[in-house]
Amino acid sequence: MLSTTLENLLNRGLARSPRARQLCAQLAGKSLAIAVRDITRLRLVSGGSTLTVAVSAEPADATVAGGPAGLLALLGASPEAAVQRGEVELSGDTEISQQFRELLKLLRPDPEEELSLLVGDVPAHQLGRLAAGGFAFGRRLLTTAVANAAEYFAHERADLVPRAEGEQFLRGVDALRDSVDRLQARLDLLARRRSAP
Repeated sequence: MLSTTLENLLNRGLARSPRARQLCAQLAGKSLAIAVRDITRLRLVSGGSTLTVAVSAEPADATVAGGPAGLLALLGASPEAAVQRGEVELSGDTEISQQFRELLKLLRPDPEEELSLLVGDVPAHQLGRLAAGGFAFGRRLLTTAVANAAEYFAHERADLVPRAEGEQFLRGVDALRDSVDRLQARLDLLARRRSAP
């Protein structure tokens, strides 16, 4: 069920992107295994003009394994960070995995468009706006809560150093380090002059 739904989503996206169709043709006959830790292992295969997705343990040309959050991070702006942190492991042909990554990024579904297939364009747009507003409100709420908690712990309980005091302390440390470096340079110069004939 999950693999069929995912396959349909990806293949609908192929029709909308010339670059995705080009990549799909280049990857004809190639496969990528996506192993979601403790959940499932999907095998994505390019047929040249369509993609097939199946739950399968068959070997693949390239394999990407990790937790759900790590795998989603691969589609973000800095996928290398997820690999460096060890959230995701890559094996097999790296060029094929890069091509599949680009393909999947191009085929990322638009939730509002997918919802419009179920409920129509206008309700999907309204629900999309409602969801965006809810997420924006949640972000503002979280930002305010974190700022209030930091202020409480810094000023009321004195468990944290207030930001202004911390920055002032760090500026003082930088100034002291610069002064020590200048003093060391002067001492080195005096030592060289004293040892010169």
